Formats: sequence, structure tokens, C-alpha cells
Amino acid sequence: MIRLNLTQRIWLSFGLLIFTIGLLTAIIYPLSIKDTLTEETYRIIENEQQNVWDPNNQLPREGESPTDFIERRNAARDVGHVVIVDKYANSQGDPVPEEVLYEMAEKAYKQKKNKGRYELTYEDATLFYAITTKTNVKGEKVYLISYMWDTYRDQMVNRLWLRLVLILLFTGIFSIIPAIWLARYLRSPLTILGKRFEQIAKRNWQEPFHWKGDDEFYILSKQFEEMRQNLLRHDHAQKTFIQHASHELKTPIMTIKSYAQSVKDGIMPKDTTEDMMDVILKETERMEKRVQNMLYYTKLDAMKLDVLTKENFNFGDLAEDIVERFRYQREDIDFKITGNHYNLNGDKEQWGILLDNLVQNALRYAHQTIRLSAFNNGSECVIEVFNDGERLTGVTGEEIFQPFRKGNKGQFGLGLAIVKRIAELHGGKVVAENRAEGVAFQIKIPITSLKRKG
Repeated sequence: MIRLNLTQRIWLSFGLLIFTIGLLTAIIYPLSIKDTLTEETYRIIENEQQNVWDPNNQLPREGESPTDFIERRNAARDVGHVVIVDKYANSQGDPVPEEVLYEMAEKAYKQKKNKGRYELTYEDATLFYAITTKTNVKGEKVYLISYMWDTYRDQMVNRLWLRLVLILLFTGIFSIIPAIWLARYLRSPLTILGKRFEQIAKRNWQEPFHWKGDDEFYILSKQFEEMRQNLLRHDHAQKTFIQHASHELKTPIMTIKSYAQSVKDGIMPKDTTEDMMDVILKETERMEKRVQNMLYYTKLDAMKLDVLTKENFNFGDLAEDIVERFRYQREDIDFKITGNHYNLNGDKEQWGILLDNLVQNALRYAHQTIRLSAFNNGSECVIEVFNDGERLTGVTGEEIFQPFRKGNKGQFGLGLAIVKRIAELHGGKVVAENRAEGVAFQIKIPITSLKRKG
């Protein structure tokens, strides 16, 4: 397949359009004009016939020589006349060859109407003739046959066709100017857009793009602007992620490195080697958890375009498993579960991670109580994790769910960002509410996602 740029495509389309118009004109126009001029030829014959018709007028039997019948072709609009009275042998007027007169007479005798139009071919030329029938004073049938060659019609067709060709030629020449303008006009916004794409390819997407003009390119520029803003947000999020990720990993790595170096140098920052190893293991676990969270957060980001594998499972069973894992971390906390009878429909592993992160967050702040609940709230179903700790301060809206946001106790993390991402993947949303007695994190999802037992 031949590859063409936009300018070449415009010129090719323009050339094909002109060629198609010319071809159709070359086929249809002569046929249309020919029919029209044939009709005009018959009208000329009939008008001349009206001028010479007189049943009492005896046209001379002797006239021009038979060659004049052929020479009449060059006269274009010249009309000849023949009168046949009653019988074929009784004819007068302009001389006509025997075979032509015989064919005309046959048509005249068979004609049932007073007037008729006919044509015949003689020596590769067309002869048009009209027959009018009347009765003279003697009661005899008189047939007036007026004829005319196709010379006039063919000359007019050729002249009109020549003029049409000239018109098409001049039109094609002068249309080059608007075609050049059209090519530049159509290419202009695409050229501008192409330069913007080139800037995007070079990661230069700071300058906004707004097209003022026709609706089609306005919509295209609007979509381009949305893409640019998404790239800006992604770029900002990526830089922030890398910045915080490096900070998150730097601290435990420095701690592990310093303690390992101390052991190598024989320096004991702790009382025993076992205490030092405990610090190293603790920092290793901390780093491992953060690396897992970062990888899982990235995985959730990539899963936006994937279809979730959903299954039905019981909220109470899942909540009990989560509580069992954390019950002995703080024995002073009273864990409560309500709404055990609700069923969830979704990715069970993701829901487990979601509740796991919310409970871990609650453990850092709770005084005495952590409550996991499932209930209906109008058109929504709500999964809630409540703790009776200190209320949220200094945050509004979705800020608390941003990755690596610093918490009230100076901790950075991805836990709540992962919660938000999982909720969105299940068609829901997450909110944090201050209560008089503490803080509640709620996952609100469509009511059809929860089903009661029985």
C-alpha cells in the first residue's frame, strides 16, 4: 500500500474528484445533449412542415438531382419535403432515393395518427423525418413527409462538448488556487498538534493547549489537553513517589548499615550483640513491609484496566481473620465486629488487604476500642473501621489518602492510599470522618455489592 502524507492525500483526492466529474460529464452530458438536440431537430422539421403544408399546392415532380439529397447533409438546418398523394407512385417535391422513399411511404401508410416522427439510417448517417396526414378536396389522402439530416444535431453536440471541455479545463486550472489554500488550511491544525506531540515526546508538557476554531479540532485539542494534564499529574505523582520511596528506604538501610558496621568494628551501641541483631531485624522487617506496600500500590495502579476476579464471601469471616492477626499486638484493645451476616462480592484478597491496612492504622491511635462494621446507608452499603483515638486534625477531603502523607504521629506510608485504590477498583469510595468519640474510616460501595445471608 502506497503511503502518502496529508498534502499528497489532499491533492490525490482533489485529482480523483476532478477526474470523476470529468468522466461522468463525458458520458452523461453528450447523451443528454444529443437527446435534447434530437427533439430540437424534430421541432425544426415540424415548423418547416407547417410553413409549406397546403394540400391544394402541387409541388413540382421534377427538381434537383438525386445527389442533392446527399449534399443536403452539409446544409445543417436545411429541411426537405416530399408529398405522397394516395398511392406510392404519385409523389412530388424534393427528390429522394427510391429505397428511402419506399421506407418513408411504408411508415406513412402504416401511420394511424395524423402526425408521427421517424428516423432511418442512410450511408452511415441518420435522417430524421416527420409525417403529417391530411385529406385534400378530392378526398384523397395526402402524406407530407419533411426530413432533415443529423448534421445540425451532431455539430451542436460537438460545439457544446468542446465548450464544456474548455470550461472544465479552466475550472481545473483556477481551482488549483483554492486547493492549495485548502491543503494549507487542513494541514495547519495538524501541524500545530504534531509540534505539541513532539514536545510531549520530549517530556515537555508544561504549556497548555487550547484550539480556537472549528468544533472537530476543538474537541481534539480538548482531548489533547486532558492527556497533557494527566501526564502532568502522573509525572508529579511519579516524582513524589520516587522522592518519598527513597526517603522511606533510606532510613532503615542507614540503620542496618550503621549497626552492621558497628559489629564489624567491635563497637557496641547496644548492650549485647543480640540486641543489635534485633534492631537490624526490626529495620529489615520495616523495610520489607514498605517495599511490599510500594510494589502492591504500583500493582493496583496497573490493575485499573484489568477485570477483577470477583467472588462472594462473608464479611464476618473476613473480619474475624483480620482481628485474630492483630488481637495480641495490643491486648488492651477491645475488638468488635458488627454486620457479620453481610456478604461481599469482590476480590477477597484485596478486601483482606484493605481491612488489614485500616486496622493497622487504627491500632496506632486507638485507646480502647476498634470496631469493624458492615451496614446499609440508604442506597449505599458501608464497610466501616472505627477507633476511639484522637480525632483527625489538619487534613481535609482526600488528603489523608494521598501516598506517603505524614500522619498525626509523624509516620509516612502507603496504607491508606492502598485502601483508596482498592475501594475505587470495586466501584466505591473511601471517606474519613471525625466522631465525638473517635475516628471512622468508611468504604461506601453500591448496595448490590453486598448480599444478606438467606
